Amino acid sequence: MDEPQQPGFTAAESVPRFPHDPKPPKGAPNVVVIVLDDTGFGHLGSFGSDIETPNLDGLAAHGAPFSRFHVTALCSPTRASFFTGRNHHAVGMGFLADIPLGFPGYEGRLPKSAVALPRLLRDAGYSTLAVGKWHLTPRWQRSSAGPFDCWPLGVGFERHYGFLQGDTNHWAPNLVCDNHYVDPPRRPDEGYHLSEDLADQASRMVQDQQQCAPGKPFFLYLALGAMHAPHHVAPAWVEPYRGRFDHGWDAWREEVFARQAASGVIPSGTVLTPRPEWVRGWSDHSADERRMLAHQQEVFAGFLTHTDAQIGRVLTSLERLGVMDNTLVTVFSDNGASAEGGQQGSANEHRFSAHVRESLADNLAHYDDWGGFTTYNHYSWGWAWAGNVPHKLWKRYTWLGGTRTPLIVQWPGHVAVPGAMRAQFTHVIDLMPTIMAAAGIEIPNRVDGIDQKPIDGVSLLSLLEDPAAPELHHTQYFEMLGSRSIYHEGWKATTNHISTGVLDEEQLAIGSRRFDEDNWELFDLATDFSEAIDRAGDEPERLRLLTELWASEAGRNDVLPISDGLVDRFGGFIPPVWPAGSVRTYRPGGGPVSDESVPLLWGGFHMTAGFETSAPAEGVVFALGDWFGGYALYAVEGILHFTFARSADALELATPSALTAGRHEARIHYALGADGEAGRMVLCLDGTEVDATTVYGILPMALQHGGAGLRLGRDTGFPVSARYWNPATFNGTVHQLTIEALDSRRPDPADEVRSALHSD
Repeated sequence: MDEPQQPGFTAAESVPRFPHDPKPPKGAPNVVVIVLDDTGFGHLGSFGSDIETPNLDGLAAHGAPFSRFHVTALCSPTRASFFTGRNHHAVGMGFLADIPLGFPGYEGRLPKSAVALPRLLRDAGYSTLAVGKWHLTPRWQRSSAGPFDCWPLGVGFERHYGFLQGDTNHWAPNLVCDNHYVDPPRRPDEGYHLSEDLADQASRMVQDQQQCAPGKPFFLYLALGAMHAPHHVAPAWVEPYRGRFDHGWDAWREEVFARQAASGVIPSGTVLTPRPEWVRGWSDHSADERRMLAHQQEVFAGFLTHTDAQIGRVLTSLERLGVMDNTLVTVFSDNGASAEGGQQGSANEHRFSAHVRESLADNLAHYDDWGGFTTYNHYSWGWAWAGNVPHKLWKRYTWLGGTRTPLIVQWPGHVAVPGAMRAQFTHVIDLMPTIMAAAGIEIPNRVDGIDQKPIDGVSLLSLLEDPAAPELHHTQYFEMLGSRSIYHEGWKATTNHISTGVLDEEQLAIGSRRFDEDNWELFDLATDFSEAIDRAGDEPERLRLLTELWASEAGRNDVLPISDGLVDRFGGFIPPVWPAGSVRTYRPGGGPVSDESVPLLWGGFHMTAGFETSAPAEGVVFALGDWFGGYALYAVEGILHFTFARSADALELATPSALTAGRHEARIHYALGADGEAGRMVLCLDGTEVDATTVYGILPMALQHGGAGLRLGRDTGFPVSARYWNPATFNGTVHQLTIEALDSRRPDPADEVRSALHSD
């Protein structure tokens, strides 16, 4: 018997409709982009170094290395330019995402009129995977409450594992998985290292994707925390470099330069730029200084070789999956080598943002563990200068030392004359249109009904096909923290402006500190590869035209008005929509609470914790940060301790006797001293003062460059005090913690900038 039909319908009208899922063009390659951090022009073996980087050198030998590739001189801006194909000011990233300002060009977030590469590839049918450093989420949006539209998944990635800030501890990172915070899979003492974890995650993500959708193209963005400080690496990787750098940065730089010239990395006739007169020569240091400084570079070299090995592990995993023959691999550094270590280098880089000058004695005290658990180390600026050979200066400056970094592109079957150096001027904004062209995908003019900004970059595919192809990128402005330059048809003009933010530079660097006193120098890069010979006196008319062109480009890209430290713009600091306020109460059971969601403590505070325990009490009641900067209330053998770790010291309070079993309330009070006098920190137990200490100086604005999470009833990563070791789970019950800030004023804006710079 036939089934009855619904009134008004017939079987013929029930026609299946299939959704149209996007699929990339046939033959579209997989895309792997590897971003190194703070890696100078002369650091890789294929660019003249004697530091061992065999996996990256292999990519260069089988691909296309570029000797005139340029970036923006700072992290967030370079990454914004890469993802969008637009100049960094034009997409709101004139400075760092950490300092979002309500001025065009400096909002600290990518606009919807410049939809990023992962979204475009995802919409075209690619899988999009991000692993590692992000640093494109503005301050106040990095907590578990979001909003998440500036997190990787909000910008077009389908998966993300890594960290949001500009740097992190490689032994104990502040990790995010997709849109939530997670603890590392192992503790430092169990052999954990961030670079190894990132390599594992990248390999696993691609394997999962290929096993579930064989042949589907993927975009893997692998942004390592290396080579940014801290230079953390196990001693076994450092040992092969023992004694390698005892002859110092002057001689090592000359050796790298000679190899660059012999191998064709740099053209014949290139001039090795001199060491800045305010950077001391190697022979001007004492024997103890040389011993310490040489070891800093040994650790850096071991860290770089270890990083190369992790990249090799990822490439090997792709080879085992059989996907490398149709994979476009791109490797570049976000800026030149970093000089934030100052003259001496630093055992704990947080000291610079706290105005604490480094000392040889303190660095030597950490000599044996340099790069280990007790250091947050950075090398001396002499090694940064040497690593950018043959160029001037370093990261943050628009001299070539800050903006010219290695670029390697490998794409099997698409690179003519593998290993041949490409010497045409190129810029990070060129990579997005290159990848889109390689995928055969048009860059849309409208996305989600929003007109898109014009693309500033150009595709470099013709340079892969012919090492001698004509130059495609003819004009490019640069600006970072007031340092300005302009490239146009082979010529470059650069100012001598010195920016603020690094203590030793502020005091010692020679150059202009007023825009109306800046001096423009002129260079013919067609014959002067290293920007060494000033032609301003010979070509005044050309210099005038170039400076006018810079002004025109700056106006077009929302660069103006410029500032050398952004301090004068802090009236435009974009505040949080949901601020932490002056009083907050936290309870156990949730994930870590971002430090940006905790009231500011520098102006004074009350912390009140309610808990109960059986005797003897043991473990962490609450903790944020670690021994490089943080605070914790914890019990050891019944004694209740409070430690506030600053970058250069630790404030300690404790009960005179063990806690009794039962319910307790601990209260920590800190008040600033009046008229420059010392402050006072007090520990009260159940309403009675039990300990106090004098506080000289002020508490830091930011405890951790890489961010930190407040946890109740346990800790993770490194402890705040060596008296306990994590996870140090509390053996009682924590009921709640209330934090009350006593002064809601913001810290000195200069400290905000300094902290942001050192976390980049």
